[in-house]
Parts: sequence; structure tokens; C-alpha cells
Amino acid sequence: MNQAADDTTAARVQTLRSQLQAASYAYYVLDAPDLPDEVYDRLYRELQDLEAAHPELVTPDSPTQRVGEKPAAQFTSVRHNIPLYSLENAFDVAEFRAWEDRWRRQAPETGEVEYVAELKIDGNALALTYENGVLVRGVTRGDGIAGEDITPNVRTIRSIPLRLNTDTPPPVVEVRGEAFLPLDVFEQINAERAEQGAAPFANPRNAAAGTLRQLDSRIVAARRLDFFAYTVYLEGDQNPKSKIQNPKLSPSTQWAALELLQTLGFRVNPNRQLCRSADDVQAYYDDWATRRLQLSYLTDGVVVKLNDFALQQRLGFTQKFPRWAVALKYPAEEAPTILENVSFQVGRTGAVTPVAELRPVQLAGTTVARATLHNADRLAELDIHQGDTVIVRKAGEIIPEVVRVLGELRPENAIKVTMPTHCPQCSSALDKPEDEAVTRCINISCPAIVQGAIIHWARRDALDIEGLGEKWVKQLVEQGLVQSVADLYGLTEADLEPLDRMGKRLAEKLLGAIAASKTRPWASVLYALGIRHVGTVNAKTLAQHFPTVEALAAASPDEIETVHTIGPEIAQAVFQWFRVPANQTLIDRLRQAGLQLAASPEAQSQPAPGPLAGKTFVLTGTLPTLTRPEATAIIEAAGGKVTSSVSKTTDYLLAGEKAGSKLTKAEGLGIAILTEADLLALAGETQAQETPIS
Repeated sequence: MNQAADDTTAARVQTLRSQLQAASYAYYVLDAPDLPDEVYDRLYRELQDLEAAHPELVTPDSPTQRVGEKPAAQFTSVRHNIPLYSLENAFDVAEFRAWEDRWRRQAPETGEVEYVAELKIDGNALALTYENGVLVRGVTRGDGIAGEDITPNVRTIRSIPLRLNTDTPPPVVEVRGEAFLPLDVFEQINAERAEQGAAPFANPRNAAAGTLRQLDSRIVAARRLDFFAYTVYLEGDQNPKSKIQNPKLSPSTQWAALELLQTLGFRVNPNRQLCRSADDVQAYYDDWATRRLQLSYLTDGVVVKLNDFALQQRLGFTQKFPRWAVALKYPAEEAPTILENVSFQVGRTGAVTPVAELRPVQLAGTTVARATLHNADRLAELDIHQGDTVIVRKAGEIIPEVVRVLGELRPENAIKVTMPTHCPQCSSALDKPEDEAVTRCINISCPAIVQGAIIHWARRDALDIEGLGEKWVKQLVEQGLVQSVADLYGLTEADLEPLDRMGKRLAEKLLGAIAASKTRPWASVLYALGIRHVGTVNAKTLAQHFPTVEALAAASPDEIETVHTIGPEIAQAVFQWFRVPANQTLIDRLRQAGLQLAASPEAQSQPAPGPLAGKTFVLTGTLPTLTRPEATAIIEAAGGKVTSSVSKTTDYLLAGEKAGSKLTKAEGLGIAILTEADLLALAGETQAQETPIS
């Protein structure tokens, strides 16, 4: 091919990309498609063919790069250039008016103002970075200070432009918004999961969060996430050392910023409104209280922002929130329905949970037919009877729960619901310790416990046995093929092939996945054992400190508690687990099967000690800017350990406002008292200075 032909091909590729980008802008942003689907498909296929023939012409902003990449090993943590602040909540109009009074006291000279009211999308916040107009990074909210880099997943969201819709992009642009699942897509995903025997997602927000954290971006592409943008920062010129510090925005108002976002190629929620007064905001809030239920996505409130950026800058921030914005939430949606039955579920730890079986009712955009009743104490508090009319709501708009009973509508001779005395799965006597709310089955051979333990064992973050889903586990347990996770490693094709819908090919694949799980590291095995209070993080910590199962099994509670981040409750749970003869037998069988019960030499290497290594901290009171989890993370990252109670072994008490009895006890023991500033100095931390202005 001659040089002219190469130039012609490159020009055609660029033309196709421009045409496809313009078509996407018309479809997703303007809601005015200008290309028939078949024409779009033909142009897309032509671009695919040209890029396949000339790989050197492929660029990250090409529409063909949305299809997803090979699975990632893990996500990388990225610190936000500007903290992703949360918003103060107002739970009714009176609290919204109180918020307005507060900001006006900060700026008493301010007269009439404009507000921008936007629907609060029930999704997951993302921060998108564009360099020279091209998307280079997509990061989750995380804890607001740092999030996870999920750029390959973000690229699959078609309403997020891979290239900004401008010929003269600023060097760096950061856009923030909400990724969400439309309701019809959510229902389709749950229907597919039901067919596969997988548990349905609780609601679209959970489904979106789970989708964004998929390591395989091809799965993300198939789930058709959507995105609304609501904030834009352009590269600042105040400090050349930082790409986005003290950002200088071209628009002077939030309303203009939203229009700029739309011009740049983003979807902006069309149901926003410029309000001339707080009364207009209240009218908008009232209007959408019922209209929002007809939308194709979930909302849980209204975000109200002062429109003028100059006023926003003057008001600034509290320790946690911007003073110039508030989330005016709608009350948790409640609905009456009939209690048709109460079932009792047994989890992998033996916990027995009462579940209300309800006459199906629409709630927060989904059909609810079951709701948790939590435990025996909650049952007694509700005084619930068969056939009662109950009020159901979604706790945090995620998990349906029964909040009260309409006793006046109770049928005659209705039978009161109480916790069973024996396990509904194995008929063993149930146990409820006086100091716990949970009722448990303590028969480790209970089919429900065995089934739950195996499902946990096969999880991706445990032994990662691909293909060993709930439906196969249920059959294995019901047919007596597996009574312990160790039994998995003795299965044969002859055992598996007769299972319903298994067959030879699937049996071979499953046995291969089970065999592959033997290579998973000691930390994963420790987590997979399902010891109470030992999650993935604690398992890694314990596996590093106790590099063999023998070392951990021989450790006393005091020795286990010396490990930083491991408190007395966790230490006691681990110690007791290894004292149970059946668990000792399990470890022996896993050793014989070839599981990794010792850390590799690389995993055994200890990290360099931090400035707080060997120091024990107790936290009390409210800190000026840090939450307790944030303070704990700083201490642990610097090598320190956080415990819950003050004792002679405590080195420091980190005290905030309203410290209480822990402060008195620490002073009596002569323990050093630290402020937040003291902690940051000891740990070598500095507080972030960048703050957003929209």
C-alpha cells in the first residue's frame, strides 16, 4: 500500500470516528437520534475492519474501545485530586429552611439568590479525568479521599464520551457525576440471575456498584450502565505544581456549568430547574415527590446548590460538607401489605433469620415480596402475627424490612410468630446466648450451614472456584456428595455427571476449577474458612503475622491480639475456632488435599515499620475533620494498632469533642492524650488543601 493510500485510510478512520461520536452525542445527550441504527452499525463495522487491518491507528477514544478488555487482576487505589465531599442531608422542608438560615448567617449581606435544584440520582459517584480532551481515568468515590481506578469499566458506559465534544479542549478536565442502572436493565439482570440460580441484586444502586467493581469489563459492557454528569473542573492556573488545584471554572454559575457539560458531550439530567427562591425549591421538591416514581431510574431526593460560584467560594466548607449545597431527601417509601407467612433462613454461620413472606407490593421502584424481620428481639418488639397488615420500607432504600404492624387490622385468632426452638433445616436445638441478639444452629453438619460454607468457600475473594454456584452446591449437599468443603477435593466425574443439567463437559470444567483452587494463597484459605469476624483484610493481616496454619492454631488469644487491627473479639473467635475438633479434622483433610496452608516466602516478608509501629491507640469523641474510620486508617497505615478500650497497654488516646469516660480513664492511667493535629504530625500525614467549588 502506497503512502497516499495510508493517508487516505487514516483520514477515513478519523472521519468515521467523528461521525460515530456525533451520532452518540445526538442519541445520548440531545435525545435526538440523527442516524438510523442500521447506518450506525454499518459505519461502526467499517471502523472495526479498518482498525483490525491497521492496529497502529487504534486510539483510546475510538468508539470501538467500549467493548471491554480482558479481566484485570485487581483495582488500583487512586487519591482524588479534589476530595469527593458528601452532602449534608435535610430530611424535610423544615430542615432545608434551617440550612438556608445557616448559610445566610455566614453571608448576612447576601440578598436574593438563585438555587439550582437537581434530582439526586440513586447511583454511584465517579470522577472522570480528561487530558487534551481524551478520557484517561475513571475513579470511584471510595472514601472521598481515595477511590479505585476502574477506567476500563468506565469506557464501556456509552453516555460517557471517550473524547470531549470540542476542538479546543483544556489540558485537563475533571468531570463528576453518577453512574446508575436504568430500572428496565436492572430487572433484566435480575431475571437472568434468577435463571442462573444466582441471588438477585437488592436494588439498582447495589447492582451498579457491583457492576462497576467487576474485574472483567466485558461484563460491565453487557450491563448497560448509564451516567449523568453534574460537576466540571477545568485545569487551574493558580498553582503549576497541581493539575487541578483551586480550579478556575469558565462558567460563573452552576447552571452554566451544567450547560457546559452538555456541550462537552455529557448527559445532564433534563429534570433540573433554576429556582429564584427557597419557595421555588420547595415547589420543585413537592412536584417530584410522586413524579419521580414514573422515571426510568431511581432518585432519593433533590440536590440543592447555590447557583453563584462566587457565593459558593465565599461560604466554603464545614469539616465534612459544602455550606452551599444540601441533599433534600424524600422520606423512605413505605407501603402496607399482608404478611402471608414467616420463614426462617439459616446462614453459613448458623444464624437463623426470620423472613416475612409478603403479598407482593411496589416499593421504591421494585416489587417486594420478602422482608427481613432481623431476629427474635425484633419479632417480640413487633408483636407480629400471621395474616397481619404490616408496613414495609427499604432500610437505606436497599433492604426491605417490616417497620410496624397495624394491630387494629389483625384477623381474629391470628397466631403469634415466634422463633423456633429447633433448626428448620436439621432439627437440632437452637442456641441464643444472653449477650447476643442472634439465634444460631450450632450443628456444623446442618445442611444449610454446609451449603453456606461451600458457597463462601467458592467466592472469588476466597478460593475462587469458577462455576460452583448456588444451584450446584445445593445439589451436592442434598445428594450427600459434600458434607464439608474438604469433600470438594474428592469429587469425581462419576459423582458430578448425574447432577441435573451437569453433563461431562461441565463436570470436567468444574473439577478443573476445584483443582485450581488448591493454588490459592494461605490468606485466601484463611478467609474461606469462614471464621467469625475474619474478613479478607483481617485474613491477610493474620496470614502475614502467622505464616502457617500451625502457627495460628497454636497462638493464644493474647498473641493473636498483638497483631495490629486485630481486637479481642476477633482474637477470641480465631482461638475458639481452632479448638473445635471438627475444625482440626477439616484442616488435616485440607492439608492432605494439597491446599496452601502456609504463606509463600514473598508473602511472609514484613513491610517496613511505620512511625507508629508497636503503638496502641484508642479513639474517643468527635474529631475536627476526620471520621473514626479515616483516623483508624491513618494509624494502621503508619504501623499502629487501634483497640476499643483503654488499658495499661494503651499508648495514646486520640480525643475529640465530647470525649467521655475514656478520657477520664486515660488521664487516670497517665496515658498520652493526642489531638487530631498531634496524630497527623506523628503519622507524617498532612491534610488535603484542595477543595471543589461546585
